[in-house]
Amino acid sequence: MLSFAAVSTGKQENVTKALAFIFILGTVAALSAQDRDILARFDGGVGVIPVQNGAGAPNADGTLPNAKLNVVRGVSPGAGPWTIADLKAVVGTDGSISVKGKGLLLASGNGLGTNANQHVFATLICEPALPFVEHSTSSAVALDPNGNFQIDDVLTNAPAECASPLLLIRAGNGTWLAAGLPKLAGN
Repeated sequence: MLSFAAVSTGKQENVTKALAFIFILGTVAALSAQDRDILARFDGGVGVIPVQNGAGAPNADGTLPNAKLNVVRGVSPGAGPWTIADLKAVVGTDGSISVKGKGLLLASGNGLGTNANQHVFATLICEPALPFVEHSTSSAVALDPNGNFQIDDVLTNAPAECASPLLLIRAGNGTWLAAGLPKLAGN
């Protein structure tokens, strides 16, 4: 058996370079395989603003005549508004989902800056138009006092593909409090 000590310096450098090249190729292949196993990624999030103004000027008393609920793909908004400092999520083709959220807190009212003792779950919706199919995690997790949470679960009825990924973070009553921002190819 030939050892590296017996190989001349020039040949040893060539062997080292070849091994490094093989290592890099293996790493790239492994990362490519991992990307094929990912259905959707989300990087960043927005909190819910439960009411949005339709067309038209405000009434004399400041009320909005055409205000409507901020329903997203058939899911009603939670009472709020809510804010979220950061959200990262990965959904696998096998339905596995990992979500890490930071700072999901009330952004108004007497509970401003609190988590309102909420428990949250995640829902993935892949259709851009009706009919919407909800793929949700099986259980809710508690927000910590700072509004941080971690969800590691499997989605119900995991979709095979997801043309228009939308991730909602929902309260135990089913209303949405925050949404993930999709990380699209090239971003």
